[in-house]
Amino acid sequence: MAETDAPLEPPPWDEELPERDPDTADIFGAPEPEPAPEPELIPEAAPALASMAEPQDQGAAYTVLARKYRPRTFEDLIGQEAMVRTLTNAFSSGRIAHAFMLTGVRGVGKTTTARLLARALNYESDTVHQPSVDLSVDGRHCRAIVEGRHMDVLELDAASRTKVDEMRELLDGVRYSPTEARYKVYVIDEVHMLSTAAFNALLKTLEEPPPHAKFIFATTEIRKVPVTILSRCQRFDLRRVEPEVLVGHLGRIAEAEGARIDAEGLALISRAAEGSVRDGLSLLDQAIVQADRGQIVSAAVVRDMLGLADRALTIALFEHVMSGKTGEALAQFKDLWGFGVDPAQVMLDLLEHNHGASVAKALGPDALHLPKDQAARLAAIGATASAGTLSRLWQMLLKAYEEVRRAPDPQAAVEMALIRLCYAADLPGPEEALKALRDGEPMPGGGGGVSHSGGGGTTASAGGAFAVQARVAAPAPLAAPQTTAALASFEDVLALIQSKRDITLLMDVQQYVRPISFRPGAIEFEPAPRTPADLTRRLSSRLKEWTGQTWLVATAGGGGAESAWERQKREEREARDQILADPFVMSVMDAFPGAELLGVRQLAVPQGEAVSVNPDEDAEED
Repeated sequence: MAETDAPLEPPPWDEELPERDPDTADIFGAPEPEPAPEPELIPEAAPALASMAEPQDQGAAYTVLARKYRPRTFEDLIGQEAMVRTLTNAFSSGRIAHAFMLTGVRGVGKTTTARLLARALNYESDTVHQPSVDLSVDGRHCRAIVEGRHMDVLELDAASRTKVDEMRELLDGVRYSPTEARYKVYVIDEVHMLSTAAFNALLKTLEEPPPHAKFIFATTEIRKVPVTILSRCQRFDLRRVEPEVLVGHLGRIAEAEGARIDAEGLALISRAAEGSVRDGLSLLDQAIVQADRGQIVSAAVVRDMLGLADRALTIALFEHVMSGKTGEALAQFKDLWGFGVDPAQVMLDLLEHNHGASVAKALGPDALHLPKDQAARLAAIGATASAGTLSRLWQMLLKAYEEVRRAPDPQAAVEMALIRLCYAADLPGPEEALKALRDGEPMPGGGGGVSHSGGGGTTASAGGAFAVQARVAAPAPLAAPQTTAALASFEDVLALIQSKRDITLLMDVQQYVRPISFRPGAIEFEPAPRTPADLTRRLSSRLKEWTGQTWLVATAGGGGAESAWERQKREEREARDQILADPFVMSVMDAFPGAELLGVRQLAVPQGEAVSVNPDEDAEED
């Protein structure tokens, strides 16, 4: 009985064993995992970026800066103050459109703005029960919308849903009310990729959508979107971010990441980003790893990372080109070629320097977003060169850039372009050259490529400008102004106009001027029908310009002789009638019925001693 009365022990399978024995290893031999470390805090130097940076676990995959610092509120958007102001006023007044079209270049925040709009439309908290652009505090639906798992916010890529059947399937759900949020929001990225049939299927719904549906479109090719779609949307053009704004933004993010980058290096990254925040953050991500933690990433390292030539070297090359120094320019390019610089990039830099010199000439060096020393050098070039010279050089550089891109040997193409540019840098324009030829003055320009010797002679440097000046100086006496006494008749006036190659004036004078009287310094004529109103003024001013004396040109009511054009036509008719009256020509016309006399030409008779063509006469002389 004692044995039966003893309490029974529980079976071993009912015992509560510890979940894990700390003294044993895992079934796969791995030790017990250590507790996860605390996430690294963002430095206090950039508190404004704390809301943008997403918390990241140390063991998780690295998140690039473009995603880590994606704007989470409208205040975080940089460079888009006009759009934010418009949306703020629209939401505060309740005038919210049913469709939005966001356009701009890559990386300016189109998709980010679309997500912020979706959050603002469906924002709801314990105290706010209406759409709001104040997203500083997350609402009930914000987290789900940001993570892309909200049932009422559909984010689509038009490149993968281009067919009309897919668009119709999407629009079938528009008529149903949202399940949780206030609005059913459709975010369609790269909407220009939709087909024409898909756009047509979208038109009717977009024109008369249900009150619970909102559409947000984003595109980089606004011209490919039909105007019928654009007219039904509220359009926002997101601007490129200015370089100085982007430099400040990149500097704050670099400080938050504990990286040290030279200010000039940040400027290089901003210039390479071309106004795109995402491109700038991607380049910043690449620049941070160029040096060990705690070390400064210099501008030279950033320039080498971007594959850019040193701006100071290319400015020196541009100075040699503008001075006409061919040898120095070729040597400078060889140094750049040795550094591994792309020849096409050299031509692009020269184009940029030409543009900078032109802008500095018009607005001053402060208009250039460059360091002071570089801006001063370009401003000095713009101050010494004329606007015409810079404009001609721009056209030549554009042509040279295309040649370098297509040439089988880009290095040789750049060298030939530099030789051509140095030769033509100081050459005068067509107007200056004609004026110098007319006045007998030395050819303007050539200052950069000419050096004077001690004996008073002039030698040409590599620029070649003096060679042109010497060639022009020889025929200068032939272009001296004619005196009024040398014009003894109206035919001399016509010859003078023809020698000056003023074709328009020559044709008007020949066709409309019927001379009445002529004396040196005064012309009176009868105007023919349809005479230009300014012919008298143009003829008088041209004669004064060419002869250096004042001419009186007046018109009279009648009594004028034939104009040169009328006289030419009359002489042609008389010559034609005389030829047709010739017996031989008449016999030919009778022998060939329907023949016509198309034209009359005066053959030139060779001058010199006449040669007999009769062999009998030659024989008698012998």
